[in-house]
Amino acid sequence: MLINPPITPDARASVQYNLTYIWSISLVAALGGLLFGYDWVVIGGAKPFFEKYFQLGSEQLVGWANSCALVGCLIGSLITGALSDKLGRKKLLLGAALLFGVSSILTGWAYTFHAFVLWRIVGGVAIGMASGLSPMYIAEVAPAHLRGRLVAINQLTIVIGILAAQVVNLLIAQKVPAGQELLRDSWNCQFAWRWMFTAVTAPSLLFVIGAIWAPESPRWLIKNGNADRARPILARIGGSAYADDEVRDVQATLAAQEVQRVRFTDLLEPRMKKILVVGVVLAVLQQWSGINIIFNYAEELYKAAGYGVNDILFNIVITGAINLLVTTIAIGTVDRFGRRGLMLIGCASIAASHILLGTAYLLGFKGLPVLVLTLCAIGSYGMSLAPITWVLISEIFPNRIRGAATSVAVSALWIACFILTYTFPALKRTLGMAGTFWIYAAICAAGFVFVFLCVTETRGKTLEQIERELGD
Repeated sequence: MLINPPITPDARASVQYNLTYIWSISLVAALGGLLFGYDWVVIGGAKPFFEKYFQLGSEQLVGWANSCALVGCLIGSLITGALSDKLGRKKLLLGAALLFGVSSILTGWAYTFHAFVLWRIVGGVAIGMASGLSPMYIAEVAPAHLRGRLVAINQLTIVIGILAAQVVNLLIAQKVPAGQELLRDSWNCQFAWRWMFTAVTAPSLLFVIGAIWAPESPRWLIKNGNADRARPILARIGGSAYADDEVRDVQATLAAQEVQRVRFTDLLEPRMKKILVVGVVLAVLQQWSGINIIFNYAEELYKAAGYGVNDILFNIVITGAINLLVTTIAIGTVDRFGRRGLMLIGCASIAASHILLGTAYLLGFKGLPVLVLTLCAIGSYGMSLAPITWVLISEIFPNRIRGAATSVAVSALWIACFILTYTFPALKRTLGMAGTFWIYAAICAAGFVFVFLCVTETRGKTLEQIERELGD
């Protein structure tokens, strides 16, 4: 039996929220998403240049160069699970910010392939940490009616980071004017790819400053017996009455539970395991939908469609711009139309786009048709699986185990991403572009069935309400 009753929707509707403060601390956390997006996609534009510099001549080495950061992503997500429930969200956000800055410089100025791989993995650790921490932190500070769009803001900053990387790659690669091809090739292979990686240092510094200023997650403080420290933060968000209600509601969900020590074996309790399975499957689905292949292997996809190097880089910028546009639209729809419906629409539309894209490659279409179909797939993804998966992962897990459970789901996401990225060259060789994209379409179709059967709507509910409903 709950010690305190849940807060009524009418009482929440009368709260005067400090939107400036809420958006400020959410945007600080979302800087982790911006760096995640940049560091993740920058390799797509740098790929043809560092491959020449390091003389990567085999599919295995090319696949490893493009996927090695995912090893770090997995390590980072596991570190987050082990430490975020113990040390809090703020300290790990600061640690991720520092790792982004250091790894970007050392990756860019690596002079051996082994050093390049090492620092890409370190950068991956930062990505893995930020990918779980940023949406989780935002979900824990956001009021229920704003949580969807605020967590989706993290996806927006990821997309901004992706677009920034694509624009920076294009500008750096074209630093040497057209007509001086020998000089341009020398610049790109010797120095351009280095500055592509190094450019992330500036936003990393901003993230460090913001992480120092931002407060600790009030829900983490309450869970660890520091309600007195949480109240001033919650009061700044919504006033003293709101703070008292939030403290009372969080404590009610933690009543009679051991909260000081969280073990990963706790996730295997029957009540928790069902929720964990949903989170893990959604995380894997987001990756195996195949969209990251378009980002990470854009050069190969567009080259196969007949585009030259400069056109390829320009096309990559277009994909980033479309991704930004649809993600902006998604922010306005996630709290209006809900999570489940957008996920269903996304799975269906991505599957259709992949079927048509595979057919275009099979029939030998060149140029614009391939570009349009990749943009359709990216647009569908940016409206659905990209932001909504992170929203759901950040809100379906109970307060007591949110850090550990989020870590498992995000770790599954990065394992799935590694498998996706590493296997693409072999799949392309064995099945061709057409067969590879048809496989991704089949996975999206299976994802549609899973979301329809297993995912419930969470729009407009507090984290504590979601916990009570999913635990029944």
